[in-house]
Amino acid sequence: MDVNAVLQRAYAERGKAPSELLPLLHHLQDAIGFIPPAALPGLAEELGLSRAEVHGVVTFYHHFRQTPPGRTVVQLCRAEACQAMGSEALVAHAEQSLNCRMHETTEDGGISLEPVYCLGQCAVGPAGLIGKRLVARLTPERFDALMAKERAR
Repeated sequence: MDVNAVLQRAYAERGKAPSELLPLLHHLQDAIGFIPPAALPGLAEELGLSRAEVHGVVTFYHHFRQTPPGRTVVQLCRAEACQAMGSEALVAHAEQSLNCRMHETTEDGGISLEPVYCLGQCAVGPAGLIGKRLVARLTPERFDALMAKERAR
């Protein structure tokens, strides 16, 4: 997908005020799956911001990716309630099982592993999102079974 075309549509909808930076970044990531570093200078110029300001926002927020995601994005909750229910052990298992760390994609490009900070499932943690599917009460065994299904798709 053409990044410039996506941004032009977003500017037409949202405008080019500096305060539109976050919505524009969300729009871009929703449209193409990540924020290409090459898009930052033009985005900064259009909004009247410095490249450093735009880069700082993209790198500050964990939500924004700077590389294309895998076919399936797996987000595991890292918030306190899920931690109390064992999410740290689940994350360690997921990283080992997938052979990739948080903010990385498996070697085959199939699965990206990302943190998320609260999915509102505090009573049934640890929780995660597999693609757009919310899952609760994740155990290492259940995680492995779900990943096997994803890899088979």
